[in-house]
Amino acid sequence: MSDAGFTEDQKRWLQGFVSGANAARTARGLAGIGGPAPGAAAPTALAAAGPARGPDAIHHAAMARFEAAGRKLSPQEIAKRDEHPHDAYARLKAEARTGRFPKPMDDFRWRFHGLYFVGPAQNAFMCRLRIPNGILSHWQFRTVAAIADRWGGGYAHATTRSNLQIREIAAEHGPDLIEALAMAGLTPKGSGADNIRNVTGSPTAGIDPDELIDTRPHALDWHMHVLESRTLHGLPRKFNVAFDGGGRVAVLEETNDIAFQAVAVRAGFGVEPGIWYRLALGGITGHKDFARDTGVVVRPEETTAVADAIVRVFIEHGDRTDRKKARFKYVLDAFGFDRTLQLVEEKLGRPLTRLPAEAIQPRRPIDRFAHVGLHRQAQPGLNWLGVVLPVGRMTTAQMHGLADIAATFGDGDIRLTVWQNLLVSGIPDAMVAAATARLAALGLTHEASSIRAGLVACTGSRGCKFAAADTKGDALAIAEALEGRIALDQPVNIHLTGCHHSCAQHFIGDIGLIATRVALDASGEDTVDGYHIHVGGGFAERAAIAREIFPSTPATEAPARIEGLLLAWLGHRTSADETFQAFVQRHTIETLRGLCDAATPQPTREAAE
Repeated sequence: MSDAGFTEDQKRWLQGFVSGANAARTARGLAGIGGPAPGAAAPTALAAAGPARGPDAIHHAAMARFEAAGRKLSPQEIAKRDEHPHDAYARLKAEARTGRFPKPMDDFRWRFHGLYFVGPAQNAFMCRLRIPNGILSHWQFRTVAAIADRWGGGYAHATTRSNLQIREIAAEHGPDLIEALAMAGLTPKGSGADNIRNVTGSPTAGIDPDELIDTRPHALDWHMHVLESRTLHGLPRKFNVAFDGGGRVAVLEETNDIAFQAVAVRAGFGVEPGIWYRLALGGITGHKDFARDTGVVVRPEETTAVADAIVRVFIEHGDRTDRKKARFKYVLDAFGFDRTLQLVEEKLGRPLTRLPAEAIQPRRPIDRFAHVGLHRQAQPGLNWLGVVLPVGRMTTAQMHGLADIAATFGDGDIRLTVWQNLLVSGIPDAMVAAATARLAALGLTHEASSIRAGLVACTGSRGCKFAAADTKGDALAIAEALEGRIALDQPVNIHLTGCHHSCAQHFIGDIGLIATRVALDASGEDTVDGYHIHVGGGFAERAAIAREIFPSTPATEAPARIEGLLLAWLGHRTSADETFQAFVQRHTIETLRGLCDAATPQPTREAAE
């Protein structure tokens, strides 16, 4: 149908009519006017319809540029163009009524609504929430527990993005769960697939004696902007944004695509002195890269506008053909930081503010134990309590009990961290003993060894189809094997991740393990759970990518290997102040292997052999 001969007003009226008719038909599961039945279009159907209009236009134009260059779009890009996942909710509900789990491309689409089909590990959905800055009220936390009881497996996982996951959701209950969350003021929308994931911020925002700025309003502003901007859904691949307020608890913002780091700007450099955010870009530790300082500083009230402009550059230039290269890091690698920032400025319509390093006061160091234990708040007479969750898992009974503690003894907030644990804030001095006693009655504690305080593990093969080992089970086995056998006087982070997605960020652990299948003989037919073991990673002021030391180690041998590494450090460090990271970084891998072998207890080594 040609639009020749129509006035501009008539064209706009027709566009509005067709758009409204399509929306109504899609809600009934019908084909749109001039478009395909949802999920059934040939890849060329929408391309043949002419230039896209509206919030999806920037995405479709990017896809068209790759095709014009003779490159083939990835199946996920074709799926998004054929039917935007947010338009597929009516089909999601219709399929739920049949009790069927989705086929691959609908599995991809359903993730835009927060539902992941995790078969064959579990014949079930997993639902991941969005919790801006990781903070929710005690009644919201209790509601999540009730929802997990009714439609999930009776437990929840705290994640490495200050978030919650509900698991073991039957196919027919996916929409029920999503809608129950919405009634509690919570949403999983855009928490998976090609979207901007849960925005993280300082878990002690507003209560930290050391913080430079309260990150909550800025994280919330970005969260709401993403939810209400359809253009920011359907990116080339996932995207992470984090806000560090300069407080005691590490946010791992340097592992994000965009890191806003609160800094104090000195006078005398041509800008108003005070608290700004420093902009760092390109963090993706699974690809061995941290976010790098750009020299740009951003006023706190302008973070959403700057982040929006950066994401739009990614939308236009991110790879739509190769999923392995479809992250923002590769845009930066291709264009360089200067050209990328120039494109951001074009989107903003103004220059960014740049300052030399000497204009920025050094950040106070983080406290690697501040996310566990009892700590005094900025408010006199009040405390936060860092609760240890065994590799992030908690039963719904424990969740109800934690909500009671927050409501009865604290200020009512539950604060999730990137360390798979949570904080209860606002506990008066006089209530601390009662709160910790109630916590113990739940089978939980605020006290942790140097090993358990830094123990992080992804879901693993019990609940993730990508994982090659039972990471959570193996992490607990490592802790149980080492506690009582070895005493540490410094914190050591041990991260176990199940696959190349690196959800537990093994490359930044003092000791990092990534799962693999380990062959039992030369044929390679029989395999067992195992890990490639790495050492020397770090974060914050000690950011570093770990090096592999023991490849293809059976999971049963991992505790002995880690014990040997820790004993070698304790026995050969230059002083009691030398960290594990510093110790391994000053030795070659070959030397470390020898020291580890010599330090590993002989019976354990013989048993492994």
